[in-house]
Formats: sequence, C-alpha cells, structure tokens
Amino acid sequence: MINKLMKSDFGGKVFLALLAVITAYVAIAHLLIPQGNSFHVSIFTVTLLGKYLTYALLAISVDLVWGYLGILSLGHGAFFALGGYAMGMYLMRQIGDRGVYGNPLLPDFMVFLNWQELPWFWLGFDQFWFAMIMVVLAPGLLAFVFGWLAFKSRVTGVYLSIITQAMTYALLLAFFRNEMGFGGNNGLTDFKEILGFSLQSDGVRVALFVSSAIALALGYLSCRYIVNSKLGRVSVAIRDSEDRVRFIGYRVDFFKLWVFTFSAVLAGIAGALYVPQVGIINPSEFSPINSIEIVVWVAVGGRATLFGAVLGALLVNYAKSYFTGAFPEIWLFGLGGLFILVTILAPQGVMGYFKRKTKGAESIPDESMKAAVEGEAK
Repeated sequence: MINKLMKSDFGGKVFLALLAVITAYVAIAHLLIPQGNSFHVSIFTVTLLGKYLTYALLAISVDLVWGYLGILSLGHGAFFALGGYAMGMYLMRQIGDRGVYGNPLLPDFMVFLNWQELPWFWLGFDQFWFAMIMVVLAPGLLAFVFGWLAFKSRVTGVYLSIITQAMTYALLLAFFRNEMGFGGNNGLTDFKEILGFSLQSDGVRVALFVSSAIALALGYLSCRYIVNSKLGRVSVAIRDSEDRVRFIGYRVDFFKLWVFTFSAVLAGIAGALYVPQVGIINPSEFSPINSIEIVVWVAVGGRATLFGAVLGALLVNYAKSYFTGAFPEIWLFGLGGLFILVTILAPQGVMGYFKRKTKGAESIPDESMKAAVEGEAK
C-alpha cells in the first residue's frame, strides 16, 4: 500500500528519506559520538529538533484542511494545546507518591490553591494509556462538535476563520482561570518522569525525538493516503467549488467534518509530543497569534504539498529561534513581513516557486493529486 501511495510522490519520497537519515544521524551522533567531537550532537540540539518536528506535524494538519479542503483554520493551536494538556496532566500525576486509592496525591498548584480533592476530570490520568486516549479524544471531540455546528450551518470563508479564532481565544480565557483546575496562568510544569523514566535523561530525550520523527512520518503518510483517496478528491472539489459538489449530491458537511476532525487529532498528537520535550504547557499555547503563525508556516512552505508545510515549519521556526535572540524587538514585524512577501512574490510558497521554476508553468498542481484525479476520470 505504501509503495502504491508513494508511486507518484517524488517529493514525499525525498522528504521521508531525509527524515529517516537525519533522525538516525542525530540519535547516533548524540549517543555514540563523545562530547568534544565536531560530529557530536548536543542534547539541547536534540530537544530543539524534536520540538521542530512536532511543529512540522502540526503544520501538516493545517495544510490538510487549508490546502486540500479550503478551510483556513485559525484555531488549530487549540487542538495542539488540548493534546499538550492531556499529556501534561499525565506527567503531573507522575510526580511524587501516587497516594492511596480514593485519595490521590494533588498536584502542587492544587495544594497551593487549597483544593481538598482531585477534580473528577483528573481521574485516570495516572495511567499512560488513558492519557493517550484523551490526547486523541479531547481535540477530536472538540473539532467534531465545532465542525458539526459550523458545517451544518454552512459557515464558510472568512466567517469560519473568525469563528475558529474565537474558539481558541475562548479556551485561552477559560484556561487562565485558576478554578478550571489546569494550573491557571502558570499551567503545568516541573515534570519529572514518563513511563517510569526520568525526563532529564539523554536516552529519554533521544527517544522523544525519534518518536516525534516517527509520528511525523506516519502523519504524512496518513494525510497522503487521504488526499490520494476519493475523500481527498472530493475535498479538493469542495475547495474549488463547494456549491457544485453539493448540487451533485455529496454531503459536503460530512466530508468537511471528517477531514477537520482528523486534522485536529494530528494536532493533538503533536501537542502531546511537544510538552515532555519543552517541559511546560500553559494557556499561552491557546493564543490566537500561535494559530496565525501556523498558517504562516504552511504559506511559506507551500499549500497542498504536505512536505512543503514541513519545510515552512522548519524554516520559520529556525529563523524565529535565531532572530528572537538577535533581534527580539522586531521579530513579529519580520514574521508579518515574511507572510506579506510570500503572499505577493510566491503565493504558492517555496515549493510552488520551485515547481514553477523547474516546470515553467504559472500554476502547477500537486502531482499526486493530479494523478489521482486522472485515475478517477478514467
């Protein structure tokens, strides 16, 4: 199935090959090459690259709904944060003595706020399997309910984008409140271990990096499978002419709901992998500016390519890491200027620019999608 899936996706093959090579090199270079050697990769770099990979998975989830479905979501940061909070709640339950049955140990912030017992929605998070279910269920359920209401009402275009941004802002305000039971402004932090292993150990850090790379590869393959399927072809048709697709007889709202929910689950998984690597999750992850930044990543890399979204996430975040240190006062202006320049000079992003240069066309569709459409026509 994978061979058939990747047959017409040369860019995807290159991306997956590079991902495998870089992941193997970073892991080996850190664990086996001694410090002081020029080929050694520090644990700081391993963690930084792991964080970038979670951002890349998040960018793919946005590209799936924006590039192929035509939904400009300005709220995917909310799904990312919900997955992160689910993981953070599990990590908080791993701190100290687990307590006795019926009287579990309270996290530090609850003790500080004089809470007498663990809230019901924290129960079960001392088990890894339960936390992983919630990593998928929390963002997926929110996306399903939100999408059901929005798509059934036929909210589209800029109105839908504004509503998605309002959703994430509402969650931002809610999670800032101490009485919500999620740590308030400080969020969840000071994690110690995962699955019984110390989060500060180099082996765990490398394992999280490798897990992020595997999740990114699987997320890419899943999205590529979707866009090459009938669901993907109908999604592109909805993007290009929603009314025509509806008049043909397709239940447009069902197609939108399925893809939107799946992309939210991918974003939640990215958030779950992000939290143990950075060591904190707080309400700032719900900030609307974060969701807008994700859209910039996809725009820079190129919509409707998937691996272009990965490239955009890596480029923009590397630039952010550099410029926030060198020019902290003007970084946001630079990010806005980058988005404007890409929109004007390279509306199809970096990948679209290279396609035009190499093929000499004004508008080059995604090759795998082109092949899928031709196959459907036959």
